[in-house]
Amino acid sequence: MKTEVYSWRLSPRLKTELEEAARAEKKSVSELLEQIAQDWLKRFRTPDESEEEKQRRLHEAAVKFVGSIEGDNPGRAENASALVREKLARRYGR
Repeated sequence: MKTEVYSWRLSPRLKTELEEAARAEKKSVSELLEQIAQDWLKRFRTPDESEEEKQRRLHEAAVKFVGSIEGDNPGRAENASALVREKLARRYGR
């Protein structure tokens, strides 16, 4: 039994395409969207995957981006105010 409602804004073009696809499939737009969502979820989740396996997979995906922003001063954020004051003093001779 369906009890949940979800709505979002979409372009008129996409709405028209969804309506045309639903008519071609002899379904309502709601039925078509549910089928699309279920198919997408089946492709992107593994039902047998444990939480530990899921976390490992997510970690592997995220690790590609870790350290992608590098700098030579690891304490820069903590010392930002002092660094800005120092730079301004050098620039304006204060």
